[in-house]
Amino acid sequence: MPVPFNSQKIYYRSPFGAVEQDTKIHLRILVPRAEHTQKAELCVKYDYDYNWQYTNMLWCGNFDDDTEIWECDFTPKDIGLYWYGFRLSTPSANRYIVPSDAYRVSTIENSPGRSWQITCYKKGFETPKWPVGGVMYQIFPDRFNFSGREKNLSRTDFTRNTDWYALPKWQPDQNGEITNSDFFMGDLEGITQKLDYLERLGVTCIYLNPISEAYSNHRYDTGDYSKVDPILGCEEDFERLCSEAKKRGIHIINDGVFSHTGSDSVYFNRSGRYGEGGAYRDKSSPYYSWYKFNEWPDNYNSWWGFYTLPEVIETSPEFNEYINGKNGIVRKWMRSGNSGWRLDVADELPDEFIENLRLSVKDENPDALIVGEVWEDASNKESYGARRKFLLGEQLDSVMNYVFRNAILDFCRGQDAKYTMASIMSVIENYPRPVLRVLMNSLSTHDTERALTVIAGEPLNGRDRAWQANTRLSQEQRLRGVKLLKVAAAMQYTLPGFPCVYYGDEAGMEGYRDPFNRCCYPWGRENSELIEWHKKLGDLRKAYSALWDGEFLPLFAQGRRIAYIRHDEHCAIYFTFNLNEEAVVIDPPPGYSNAKVLFGSKYEGGKLYVEPLSCEALLIEND
Repeated sequence: MPVPFNSQKIYYRSPFGAVEQDTKIHLRILVPRAEHTQKAELCVKYDYDYNWQYTNMLWCGNFDDDTEIWECDFTPKDIGLYWYGFRLSTPSANRYIVPSDAYRVSTIENSPGRSWQITCYKKGFETPKWPVGGVMYQIFPDRFNFSGREKNLSRTDFTRNTDWYALPKWQPDQNGEITNSDFFMGDLEGITQKLDYLERLGVTCIYLNPISEAYSNHRYDTGDYSKVDPILGCEEDFERLCSEAKKRGIHIINDGVFSHTGSDSVYFNRSGRYGEGGAYRDKSSPYYSWYKFNEWPDNYNSWWGFYTLPEVIETSPEFNEYINGKNGIVRKWMRSGNSGWRLDVADELPDEFIENLRLSVKDENPDALIVGEVWEDASNKESYGARRKFLLGEQLDSVMNYVFRNAILDFCRGQDAKYTMASIMSVIENYPRPVLRVLMNSLSTHDTERALTVIAGEPLNGRDRAWQANTRLSQEQRLRGVKLLKVAAAMQYTLPGFPCVYYGDEAGMEGYRDPFNRCCYPWGRENSELIEWHKKLGDLRKAYSALWDGEFLPLFAQGRRIAYIRHDEHCAIYFTFNLNEEAVVIDPPPGYSNAKVLFGSKYEGGKLYVEPLSCEALLIEND
C-alpha cells in the first residue's frame, strides 16, 4: 500500500524544500479507496495567523486498484513558516493525513496531530558566492600558533603558559573562581605564518574567535570592541593577516560578541581599569544606556548570571549606533579587511538588532557573510517568546549547523543510520537553498568536546574537570577513532554546506569540554594520516562542482550504513559509508559501472568492496 504523503518525495510535493515567495507548490496525496473519501482538503496555517485555511483538492483518478489520487496547488505569499496537513471527509467522520515518523512519511488518523512545514523566504534572497565549494577553518587565537614576537604588555594580571603542549589551567583560583587568565600567547602574526599550511588544506575562509581587547583567554568578555587585544598584536597585524590571506584566496570572518560585554571594559568598568568612567561608575557615562540596572551599580542583568558579563540592551539606539552605525564597529573591522561576521548567541539577539547589523554589513560589502550561532533547527527556532526569522532573507546568511554535527557524530557512535538521514533531510527540507549552500558544518567547536573524543572516548556523563584533565584515549581507542573521524569528516565535506574544521581536528586533537577542547595546536606532533585525509577532502571539494551547490539524493540509510548522491550538470558522485565491523559488498546504483573510484576501494565486476569503518566515493563526469 503506498503511503498517503511524503513531503520529501517529488511525486507528492513539487518543488521540494523551502521556497521563495510566490512559488506555486503542487501537492498530491494517495488515499485508500476503502476510506470512501467524499472530499479532500489541504489544511494550511500561516505562522502568524490564528486560523487554518482550507483548500479543496481535485480527484485525479486512480493510482492503482486500491488507491486514488487527489491534488491541489498552494502558493505562499508572505515570508515565514506555513504548517500543513490534509483532511478527508468520509461517511463516518473526518480523517487526517499526518506525519508519522522520522522519515516524514504519513498515516491516516482520526485527529490532526502534527503538521508538515513549508519555509517561505524573501523573493530574491541571495547569499555570498565565495564560500560555495570552499572550506572554513575555526581558530581559537590564543592556541593556534605563537609567532615568537614578544609584545610590550602593560597588564600583569595573567599567567603565561610556557609549555605549548601543556593543558590549559583548569583548577579554580584561591577564591574558587575560574578566571581563564592563563595564556599561551598565540597571536595574529602566528596565524599569518601558517597561511601556507591552511592553503594546502584547501581552506578558503578563517573564522576567528574574538580578537578584541579582553581579559580572558577566550575574549568573549569584550574590553574594547575597537582594539585588537595586545597579546594578539595590533590592528596592523590584523590588516596584514587579512591581506596575506586574500593573496591565497582565503577570507577572514570575525566573532561578533554583541549580547554582552565584559564587566572589565571601557563601557562598564566595574574594576576601574579604565579610570573613573563607564556605566558601573558613572550614571552620566555615554554607555549607561547600554545596560539594564535593576539597582545601580551592583544589581544588573548579566549573561546567564555571570557577573563578569553584563548584558547589553541591543535595541538601545546608542548601542546600535556604536555597533552598526556608519562608523561603527561592524564596518571598522570590515574596512580593516574582514569578509563578514559570526554572531555569538544569535538567538539571544533581537530581530531588530540582527536586521540593523545585516543592513550595515551588506551596505559595506554586499558579498560579506553573516553566520549565526544557533544550536537547533534555525528555521523554526523560538526565542524571545516568538518564532525567529533568521533564515528568511532579512537577517542571517547561514548558521552553525549543529544539527548535522549531532547527526554525524551520533552515527559514528552507533545510532541507526535512518535517524541520521532523517536529521540531515529535515535541514535540507526546512532551510532555504541560498542558506544550504553556505551552511557552516562543524564537527567540533570551542563550545563542544572534540569530535575524536566524542566518537572514540568514554562518554563524559557529567564527570568533573579533574576526570577530564586526566582522561585520554588509549592507543586502541585512537586507532579506532581516527578511522571513524575520517568517515565523519568525509560526511562533513560532502553534505550540503560549507565544512568548518575546528583547528587541530585535522591533526588528531582530542579533549573533553572547555578548556580541554582548547589546547594548543600540536605542531610537530600531528597525526599525518588525518591531515592528508583532510587535504584530500579539500581537493575533492575544489575539483567537483556537485559538492558546491549540487542536488542531494538520499539512497540508503539503515543500521550501520548510509549512502547518498551529490549531482549537478557536470558530475555525479555516489558516497557510501560503512560503520559495520566487517567489510560489505555493495551494488552501486545504475549508471556507475564505469565510475572512477576516489578513495581506493576494490571495485570489480560491478561490486564495490568497502572496508569496515570506512567510506568510498564513485565519480561520474559528464562529457
